[in-house]
Amino acid sequence: MIRSRWVSLLVWPAVLPFAAWALLRVGGWTPIWQWVALVAFTPYVAAASVIPLLLALGLRRWAAAALALVTSATLATIVLPRHFGDDDQPTADGGRLRVLAANLAVGAGDTDALMRLVGSLGPDVLALQEVTPAARDRLEAAGLRRRMPHVVDRAVDGVGGSGIYSRHPITEKPLIALGGFRQARGVIQHPSGHEIEVVSVHPCAPRYGGRVPCWEQGLRALPRAGGELRVLAGDFNATLDHRPVRDLLDSGYRDVADATGHGLTPTWPRQGWNVPGVTIDHVLADSRMAIRTFGVHHLPHTDHRPLFAELGLPRFTKR
Repeated sequence: MIRSRWVSLLVWPAVLPFAAWALLRVGGWTPIWQWVALVAFTPYVAAASVIPLLLALGLRRWAAAALALVTSATLATIVLPRHFGDDDQPTADGGRLRVLAANLAVGAGDTDALMRLVGSLGPDVLALQEVTPAARDRLEAAGLRRRMPHVVDRAVDGVGGSGIYSRHPITEKPLIALGGFRQARGVIQHPSGHEIEVVSVHPCAPRYGGRVPCWEQGLRALPRAGGELRVLAGDFNATLDHRPVRDLLDSGYRDVADATGHGLTPTWPRQGWNVPGVTIDHVLADSRMAIRTFGVHHLPHTDHRPLFAELGLPRFTKR
């Protein structure tokens, strides 16, 4: 009897934290502000959740094993689809839109390397985050304005700057500005006839209690899908395990990485941080757009990895 109690004391503390994690993730609750950062590591927790399951099975603690099995299956259902592509694509023969997004790490991102990406990938739109005036000037001196002459410039010293460069004419929309973070917006006049809104996404990071409302408000302020075509691209400071991102997807966007089977590819931190990588940079495309290609790239001197997506547009019809 004593041995049985000690075995139970060993099994349940191993099972219950994973079960609580799954419950909080499914419910979308935030019990404490630190949970906002922790939930980003759900893919790692999902992989580790088989350990308490095997422990409970090995010790023949069937109630604990049942709970561990439900927990592991729930987390697998949440995470595994990100590893598999989505073959269900809408009809989109109305032209294409190539999108490149990059966080410049307070302007430190390598100018020459970014210009090589622009040259090799040929984006129609470049969404930049953490753009400082000095970084903007270096990029434009390197020829970015010659390649992409239409600009929404919201560069500022510090982490809060952003910008959108476009090959096609772009009309600026009201800035989304919360907590010193400036999320640039513009409507591109695409040669197909479409007007496509693009947002360079960068809400503040939820690093401590006072910043969580700023983070959530910055994501909630992003335009929902519907009406004109929209693309949200950049550093969301959030993964698919965060409720505000899932709400955006529910409104009618698709996460391009998720749809192409790259939803578990880490985008941050690339350097300088001793934590496992997570996927906090995204391209969210209107679900009426087809997803042709997606890639995660390298940019020296920044802790984020740039994203590239080629999107197919629906055929344009005049209203």
